[in-house]
Amino acid sequence: MWSTRGTVLLISVAAALAGGPTAAAVADPPPVSVRTLHFDTVVGPAAGDTHCDIVGDLYTPATATAASPAPAILTTNGFGGSKDDQQAMATAMAERGYVVLSYSGLGFGGSGCRIELDDPDWDGKAGSQLISFLGGTKAAKDGTVLDDVRLDAPGDPRVGMIGGSYGGQIQYAVAGQDPRVDTIVPIITWNDLAYSLTPNNTDLSSGVTSTTPGVAKYQWASLFTAVGITDGISNIQSDPNRDVTTCPNFDARVCPAVVEAGITGAPSPTTLELLRHASVASYVKDIKIPTLLLQGQADTLFNLNEVIATYGALRAQGTPVKMVWQSWGHSRSAPAPGELGDGPGGYAPVDAGGNPTAEGRVVEEWFDHYLNDATTAPALDFTYFRDWVSYSGDATPAFGRADAYPAGTDQRMLLSGADALVAGDATPARGSAAFVTPAAGAPTSVTEISALSQDVPLFDAPGTFAQYTSAPLAQDTDVVGPPRVRLRLRVPAAVPSPVGGAVPAALPTLFLKVQDVAPDGTVTQPGRLVAPIRPANPNRPVDVTLPAIVHRFAAGHRVRLVVAGSDAAYRGSPLPTAVTVTAGGNDPSTLTLPVVAAG
Repeated sequence: MWSTRGTVLLISVAAALAGGPTAAAVADPPPVSVRTLHFDTVVGPAAGDTHCDIVGDLYTPATATAASPAPAILTTNGFGGSKDDQQAMATAMAERGYVVLSYSGLGFGGSGCRIELDDPDWDGKAGSQLISFLGGTKAAKDGTVLDDVRLDAPGDPRVGMIGGSYGGQIQYAVAGQDPRVDTIVPIITWNDLAYSLTPNNTDLSSGVTSTTPGVAKYQWASLFTAVGITDGISNIQSDPNRDVTTCPNFDARVCPAVVEAGITGAPSPTTLELLRHASVASYVKDIKIPTLLLQGQADTLFNLNEVIATYGALRAQGTPVKMVWQSWGHSRSAPAPGELGDGPGGYAPVDAGGNPTAEGRVVEEWFDHYLNDATTAPALDFTYFRDWVSYSGDATPAFGRADAYPAGTDQRMLLSGADALVAGDATPARGSAAFVTPAAGAPTSVTEISALSQDVPLFDAPGTFAQYTSAPLAQDTDVVGPPRVRLRLRVPAAVPSPVGGAVPAALPTLFLKVQDVAPDGTVTQPGRLVAPIRPANPNRPVDVTLPAIVHRFAAGHRVRLVVAGSDAAYRGSPLPTAVTVTAGGNDPSTLTLPVVAAG
């Protein structure tokens, strides 16, 4: 669930900050007072005329006074959560001397109005008005006005934002329209929600955005819809005006979109517009402030390609940006030892030896510089977690580093014959492999049960996939980034629409995945990640960008590429299709891996 995964990171990172060696106040932290406040916010498109009551907790350290004001942190919950999820994080940050406002997002945890998917017109405007409260120009409903937050100008607080998942995207929605925000730390969040929930890993126009409607990721979509509806019904007493009749607790367009995608497997133009308007991909040009991006390598909801897209756009426009790929995400919430720290009762400020953690240091350095004027500027580099590296205590040695992304160089392999991968300098044999995609998008392949289990056995039903396997590798091969595939296919023509072109749901859907085959035949699929595609013209060479991975293919292991006709986590095309993958020739089918030097 988004709330638990996002909350884990908020609590862990901020708690890790409290244990950092540069936090002089940690040994004797100041007393912290906590007040629950309500705020009237006015939101909606254009001028906005919808009033939403927002509830939040204000954490104030005793050291923050009108005579000695402190920087501020604004944070909110992951999907399905509330302000209470940030209690440990907010307390830790307040003990470091920050004034912290933790609030429940629209439609969650006692705050009114509907869930609007972190849309700038709704959630972004609401968050901006909370910035005004921190800046002393807006009062809470009980009349509270702040004078203990450091100001850069009248009404302009020194303020950063941090949050995970749903609490990550909101930072873009606020910062994109409010220049008073000084820095943001979005964690395990999305670039284009249309890609997150209806991905198409081909026909890419920019980043992860495709020109062709993608494939419904129905397991994840069904889960968050159920969570939002349940939250809305449970909070009906706090907001009697909440509409729980048509699309309970959601923007009225959400429920029809989920049903439509679940039936046809493809999003409509209206759905794509809704999802993309609530995505930083559509307004990334407005994000100008220093941005620390943290994304999970174990995440089938918001995979690493999302953060690559955001990072690339920010860096291209000159926005200061640093990117960290951590070991965990929505699909596996437990960090590695020493990465964030875990102990009795959950995530701890430090590791078992009392030492600060690797990721805690990164965030600490970031906030120290951009909010507290520390002279040492953080490196604007790229780091990634390598689970094959042995270490003791602090997980820093497990992180690889590059000055910037990408870190690797391309290593190409060629599809050969009906089932082989050969080296890029070899001559591939001509051949083909044929299979049939299942009717009604039946789940003839299984990789995970989204958000619930990645321990289910990998499975592809005979006759519904093709696979290509390399010879045993002569040396360790470390892959950091998205594998890329160029496929030559033959399929029947799709059903045309009355206005020309093909009906999206009639286009064949395929699912690509890269696997590691051990000498004993054991198969591992890094991150259980899958690349769904719905190519607009499958009878031309199809270029596919698979989800990025960080994985060592050890010497003696084999690399395998699987092209399947379905996946249980997605709603594929309702029409069965005969598919032929061809190899060899002048324009061969290829697999390209981004490889970094071992060590």
